[in-house]
Amino acid sequence: MQKFAEPYKRARLDEPYDAIVIGSGMGGMSVAAILAKHAGWRVLVLERHYTAGGYTHVFKRPGYEWDVGLHYIGAVEGRDAGMLPFFDYITDGQLNWARMDDVYDRMIIQDKVYDFVKGREAFIERMKGYFPNDAGAIDSYINLVINTARSFGPYCAEKVVPSFIAKTAGPFMRRGFMKHAGRTTLDVLEELTDNRELIGVLTGQWGDYGLPPGQSSFGIHAIIANHYLEGASYPVGGASAIGAAIAPLIEDKGGKILVNAEVQKLLLESNRVTGVEMSDGRTIKSPVVISDTGVFNTFDNLLPENTMNNNSIDKYLKNMESSSAHISLYLGLSGDDAETQLKTTNLWIYPGYDHDAQYRDFQLDSSKPLPLLYVSFPSAKDPTFNTRHPGHATIDLITFMPYELFKPWEGSRWKHRSDDYEELKVQLSERMLELLYQHVPSVKGKVKHCELSTPLTTQYFMNHQRGEAYGLAHTPQRFKNHFLRPRTPIKNLFFTGQDMATCGVSGALVGGVIASSSILKKNMFSVVGSNK
Repeated sequence: MQKFAEPYKRARLDEPYDAIVIGSGMGGMSVAAILAKHAGWRVLVLERHYTAGGYTHVFKRPGYEWDVGLHYIGAVEGRDAGMLPFFDYITDGQLNWARMDDVYDRMIIQDKVYDFVKGREAFIERMKGYFPNDAGAIDSYINLVINTARSFGPYCAEKVVPSFIAKTAGPFMRRGFMKHAGRTTLDVLEELTDNRELIGVLTGQWGDYGLPPGQSSFGIHAIIANHYLEGASYPVGGASAIGAAIAPLIEDKGGKILVNAEVQKLLLESNRVTGVEMSDGRTIKSPVVISDTGVFNTFDNLLPENTMNNNSIDKYLKNMESSSAHISLYLGLSGDDAETQLKTTNLWIYPGYDHDAQYRDFQLDSSKPLPLLYVSFPSAKDPTFNTRHPGHATIDLITFMPYELFKPWEGSRWKHRSDDYEELKVQLSERMLELLYQHVPSVKGKVKHCELSTPLTTQYFMNHQRGEAYGLAHTPQRFKNHFLRPRTPIKNLFFTGQDMATCGVSGALVGGVIASSSILKKNMFSVVGSNK
């Protein structure tokens, strides 16, 4: 358990609080910090897990620790460090970053290697080196990525403007982004080139948003691709350093962050939220409640049953679906990064260039080749890891997995599941290790710890009902739904986090800024973005 949180049962609650935040992921922590720092609010953050931080938390085994969701962050260093003021604001500048190698992502497709290098011009030059006959398409692609990503600002702003303004100005504020976000990534790229290999390489980061190009919105593809154009970084001290740096802002104003604190349901009076009821029956009152547990979780599990007949709530959920489920294999190695020859560059390993066909085939038949294998080296990325865990190194392996494969064990207890479940985990682990050894042979024989998390693990710890990695799926339909905004049909109930913006830690942070803008009825982007 991180030191910045305390157990719910031993905590003294000095009610009333100005706001209650359900969930301590980046969306919850960021909105709590902004409300505390800018408005002086006393905020209570409630986390059902025994550790705080959401996907920024880490877990430990003797000699090792692993991140579970933060693998790299873009736009915090270099000439386009647009996210740095946001992180600095919510941490009072107490969070430091370690720059990753110039090659931040390496695509390995049918044993061919394509490097994503930092810097727009360098990236363009490298891509043209791989595909010299497609220079014009590559230039057009980069321009389209940058322009689409830039248009996301007005799209986000429309989520928080007063309703009477949204009715008139909303279509214009959304139009720039939706010009391409309302279409699939594949549809947009097929207008630029008919080179299937080029499309396969340019969309090689699709694992960062959870859907292959034929299903994903080009809007999310553009945001992610642009986010890393100037390179990538990792928090010094590991992923949990983020939550530890945010916590003092919340606590200095009288707020608290509590773990083992499960909210059972929301308390409502005349369609207005008045607080929460905990799993132990205790009620905690607050005039504002902010959910960082996702749209589906909140509406399906936290609202009284009769509330779900509300037509406005149905509009929130229309055409929405959960993102892909995933498995993660956590490896602990003997020997530090130098001995094991680990670098900071992420690897994306694919069986071929047609990501959609590979993803579809695997969803239908899990004996088919893995649609991707993402390989991250957290110990190499954090310059303090070797000091804290000398003589050790870590690797994360991730791939997407159909939830239905694990449905037979749905409802079973963590660490008390059947032998068949454990055998499936062994089989999947061996398949992932085989690919790793093929492409990183230096680690063979050095793996001393091997632990697989499944969609049921994510369900248990993160409360994501289908083991999804990214909340709502980033389809064109998601971005077309203009009802998806922080202010809900229930008075003083707000949403924060990645469902309000985009996936990932940075996306959830932006969701926190969107939520705080709606709550305070003020443009907090101008405050947080300038770090005042």
